[in-house]
Amino acid sequence: MKQLILYMILTLVTILQAAAQTPGRPANIGHVYGKITDAQGKPLGDASVYLLQQKFDTAARKLREVLVKGATTGSNGEFSLAELPLMGKFKLKISAVGYSAYEQEIVFINMPAGARPGAVGAPGAGNAYGSTQGKPGPAGPPGANNADHNARGKPAAAGNNTPGNPPAGAYANTPARPAMGGAPGRMPDMSAFDKDLGNIKLSPVEKQLQTVTVTAARPLMQMDIDKKTFNVEKNLVSAGGTAVDVMRNVPSVQVDIDGNVKLRNAAPQLYIDGRPTTLSLDQIPAAEISSVEVITNPSAKYDASADAGILNIVLKKNRQTGYNGNIMAGADSRGGYNGGGIFNLRQGKFNLSATLMTNQVKNRTTGHTSRYLTDEPRVNIFQQNENKTTGGFLFGKLGLDYFASNRTTISLSAIQMHGNFKPGETIHIQTDSLLPSGSVSALGSRLYTSEREINGTTLQLGMKHNFPKPGREWTADFTWSTRKVSGEGLITSETDGHSGAMQQKNILGADNTLLIVQTDYISPLSPALKLETGLRAQYADVTNDNANFIRYPGGEFDPVNAASVNYATTNYVYAGYITLSGAVKQAFTYKAGLRAESSGYTGKLTNTGEKFDNDYPLSLFPSLALSRKLKKDQELQLSLTRRVNRPSFFQLSPYTDFTDNLNITRGNPDLVPEFTQSAEFAYSKTFKGSNTFLASAYYKRTSHLITRFLTKGTNPFTGEEAYINTFINANHADIYGMEFTSVNAPARWWDLTTNVNVYRSAITAEGAADPLWSVFAKVNNNFRLPRNFTVQLSADFQGKTNLPVNTNQGFGPPNQAQSASQGYIRPFYGVDLAVKKTFGKDNAASLTLGVNDIFRSRKTDMYSEGPGFTQDYYRLNNPQVLKLNFAYRFGKMDMTLFKRKNMKNQGVENLQDM
Repeated sequence: MKQLILYMILTLVTILQAAAQTPGRPANIGHVYGKITDAQGKPLGDASVYLLQQKFDTAARKLREVLVKGATTGSNGEFSLAELPLMGKFKLKISAVGYSAYEQEIVFINMPAGARPGAVGAPGAGNAYGSTQGKPGPAGPPGANNADHNARGKPAAAGNNTPGNPPAGAYANTPARPAMGGAPGRMPDMSAFDKDLGNIKLSPVEKQLQTVTVTAARPLMQMDIDKKTFNVEKNLVSAGGTAVDVMRNVPSVQVDIDGNVKLRNAAPQLYIDGRPTTLSLDQIPAAEISSVEVITNPSAKYDASADAGILNIVLKKNRQTGYNGNIMAGADSRGGYNGGGIFNLRQGKFNLSATLMTNQVKNRTTGHTSRYLTDEPRVNIFQQNENKTTGGFLFGKLGLDYFASNRTTISLSAIQMHGNFKPGETIHIQTDSLLPSGSVSALGSRLYTSEREINGTTLQLGMKHNFPKPGREWTADFTWSTRKVSGEGLITSETDGHSGAMQQKNILGADNTLLIVQTDYISPLSPALKLETGLRAQYADVTNDNANFIRYPGGEFDPVNAASVNYATTNYVYAGYITLSGAVKQAFTYKAGLRAESSGYTGKLTNTGEKFDNDYPLSLFPSLALSRKLKKDQELQLSLTRRVNRPSFFQLSPYTDFTDNLNITRGNPDLVPEFTQSAEFAYSKTFKGSNTFLASAYYKRTSHLITRFLTKGTNPFTGEEAYINTFINANHADIYGMEFTSVNAPARWWDLTTNVNVYRSAITAEGAADPLWSVFAKVNNNFRLPRNFTVQLSADFQGKTNLPVNTNQGFGPPNQAQSASQGYIRPFYGVDLAVKKTFGKDNAASLTLGVNDIFRSRKTDMYSEGPGFTQDYYRLNNPQVLKLNFAYRFGKMDMTLFKRKNMKNQGVENLQDM
């Protein structure tokens, strides 16, 4: 009885002290806040959060639940309920479309026995708070710790007043706070009035509507401290297309008419599921892509050679219990077609997924090139081009997940790709020469026919183990990827006034193999500090075997050894990294890392037996990311990194490639690696109604910049002087600018994503172009209309900009002859439109009608100049293509799971499996 009286006096004093700070107001100083995420830790926006309390209804003469306070989470998943009364028990309810409901009891002040229902522990013991079961546990032995946020709903044992740790599988990952009701004579803990519930994970729920599984929609954009993730599953304009079409609608990413991508005007590294790949974007079906992660300033965790950023394509991986899938088929106005299906089955400890897709294309490209030679004799060469390409890809993927336990998953996947293309090009050439005797004109033609076969295979074996301590995990991965290219091309050249035609034949063979072994370990060192570390070994073998032949009128094909450059090279990179991340008072977070890499290559020219090798010294690459949360859902971020770009063997080889006598290339053995220091400062603001704004200012300084350069040489086919593309190290380059990204919902039926990048690039090198300010903009609209219609309208604009500095990725020669530091790209824009109609039982079927480049304006229009020449180059690739695609989804959830296991326990176990 004395304990009870003393406890009530202390509680009253505390409340009076709080009330004295806010005269005339009740003691509503309780505060509950946290973050709602899905099972993978991704924030859930628009989740409903309610705090309820039982009140006595005098009219009905019974207890009923009344709403104390409610809120809706922003796009970052966070919520905050303030100015709450301290006395009594509360029930926190959280709901989100497509996820299981969550409930938790909230108690600010636990009353001892006699004052509130429930038992009190031994002297010095405190009751657990936040128990989801809602009943106090029995008294525990002296010294026992309390467990807060007991997500399994088990009674919490009372113990002493030291903070306890959440049990395995708890929703909240924050440490326990001392419960009220400790040893006699102590004041109540004021920190207990401010409850951080941490990250509350909601498990997805499948609602069976006959044979269809319904899940919640994912947010269009999610932001982390070092990356932005864009959901592309509902991208309409890419239906029936490839990853190239997907990238056209990802903010920050620029895509030219040939499918080459740039990130802030530089070529990024391409990853698939977090690992480098030998596949190109046009070899990945759009229907297989779940999301795209844009990493503009990679941390020490990532490959140091990603100096231009990383685009990580996350493939779909469905782990819903039961079976489900999609089938699809489509055709376009040029005679191309696509089709295939995706199937997934999960039963017991196994999850099996299979994908088979085909994409057959018929492309048409037109263009012209005008080159003016300023040296004597002055010559103007005008080329009119028309290219028609037929062919396509067959893509297959098979994946198997084995859930060895609730904490250990072993995954095996295989990707097989086969492609066959028959490009053909006709070039009409007019040459006007200004000679001392007068002007002379000549007409000619160049017919190019070829056939290429591409085969690619990727095997991945991975293991992930979650330790009993929340947040601690270990992963190990093995990736083997290969791509083989073979083909034959024939060029037939004719000139008016000359009898017969000259023919040039090229036989090509290339083989790229990539092997990566990697292991990563993550462990929380304390509630506010996390360690990440890992080791990585990468090997890349590249072989090139081609032969060139020439036949003059009336003769046979003779080999041209000077034009046949065959080589084999092996590159290796050994790396290790360590990062420390943490939070200070939850408003300030940081992530500091250091990466060490040792690399080198060996190469051999198979024709001559000459060997080359280089071992680069051990290099260190630090990174730092800081984040500061402000009031009203605002946040500031700062990141600093150092990266490297090592020259490829092709760039270093001193021999000249005459495979295409209009695009002759040569390496430079004197090239050295280029190093880039990057800084990025970002501001984000989350508004009501799922509206997010992000502004970034960035600066990159690259020393020893590797760039293309035009020089003169002799063409062995003609014996005449010709211009040769090679590589040089420029002094340095500076790129800086500002990027703005906005994700808005102007209305319930309208989603709008806007991205604008304003930048300036300045290259310090001989003959470099003048620095330019440029702008790149992209807008994506999604309209949800009545009668199950959806419309997507997207547009992009590229202002005048310098030619890209270096788009070579180390797997072969560049695609174009223009030099980066000697020209610019003229402005262009493009508009795409798609309409989707869902129908049938449970809207399981859909038809999508789309058209790309509506105004035939997405073009390549470039100007370049060099010693003795100026050149204009224009191309238009496959505009105004109409596409019609049909899709049907099916599935059935295994309801027997809910008969075998308790719903609450199953929810927790599902979270651990994901």
